[in-house]
Amino acid sequence: MRRWLLLFGGVAVVVGATVALRRTVLAPALVAVEVAEVDRGRVEQTLTNSRGGTVKAHRRARLSPEVGGRVVTLTHREGETVALGELLLALDDSILRAQLALARAEGTAAKARQEQACVESSRAAQEVARNRSLAARAVIAADLLEGLEAKAAAGAAACLAAAAEVERAAAQVEVVESTLAQTRLRAPFAGSVARQTIEVGEWATPSPPAVPVAPVIELIDAEPRYIAAPMDEVDAAKLAVGQPVAVTLDPYPGQSFPAHLTRVAAYVLDVEQQNRTVEIEVRLDDAAFAARLLPGTSADVEVVLGAHDEVVRIPTPALVEGGRVLVIGDDDRLVARTVIVGLRNWDFVEISSGLAVGERVVTSLDRAGVAAGVRVQVASP
Repeated sequence: MRRWLLLFGGVAVVVGATVALRRTVLAPALVAVEVAEVDRGRVEQTLTNSRGGTVKAHRRARLSPEVGGRVVTLTHREGETVALGELLLALDDSILRAQLALARAEGTAAKARQEQACVESSRAAQEVARNRSLAARAVIAADLLEGLEAKAAAGAAACLAAAAEVERAAAQVEVVESTLAQTRLRAPFAGSVARQTIEVGEWATPSPPAVPVAPVIELIDAEPRYIAAPMDEVDAAKLAVGQPVAVTLDPYPGQSFPAHLTRVAAYVLDVEQQNRTVEIEVRLDDAAFAARLLPGTSADVEVVLGAHDEVVRIPTPALVEGGRVLVIGDDDRLVARTVIVGLRNWDFVEISSGLAVGERVVTSLDRAGVAAGVRVQVASP
């Protein structure tokens, strides 16, 4: 009897150990997943830029003097602000000033010659008038009157020629003055110096027509910056001026800035080996902040097409293609469920039906072993 008891006891131990082994060592390992709780909140339907956007200045001028010469004055350095019409650069104008003095002197001499010629012409005309009555009474010979008339005509022509010479001298003064003004480079608008590629003492070369020459000064205006961003052409019909926009900027990670759409390009940009895009312009609502942004800064935009508040929503990574989600059941097994979705963006999806607030859905769908029917363990955040 004792032997049988020992035998049965041994069998029971073996069976218990086998069951325990199956429940522990041989049981499938729980799949660790990340989850999110279904909640209520705002969901926006948005469009995002197809490639990176850029902060731009409304005006950016690449300036060079209209004439060549040696730089004698630079009034500002890079980053400094300038007013409309303020002097930026001056070239050596000593030769031009000498030419201007010479042109003015020639103008004075020409005016004196004109006065003399016209006085002589007037005297000759008066002489003709006096002698014409004498010739009519045969007091003087007719050929003498003809000589006086010829002299008067020559005097009148000399007076006109002298007047033309005065005008030519005045025009020459204007030419030199205009060239002299071209030795001064002034700001075409208020802004700041973005770049300067020349120093005092160096030679500035003007840009001939159709021949590109690097500018000596780049000027950007003082108005608030805007963001230019390319959007996929398939979304062009959905875009409209005035739509709200959310802007993110690389120098300000984790922050979103309210803005609005101010322009949609009138054409589709077709660049080889790139998707066809439509460029939009976006202006930040905070103009003071926008004025401090540096042109060239990377930016991304989200154009808001519509929004629903206080709707049932889940994180976008929890939605499987085809409108399904994986819900954690009471026994920690994943259950596939079909849902009807509404608005969506990169962050959230509106759930019109199929889920209740408080349920938990899997967001780590790309993790190995995640499938309907498996038991899971919620990973620590």
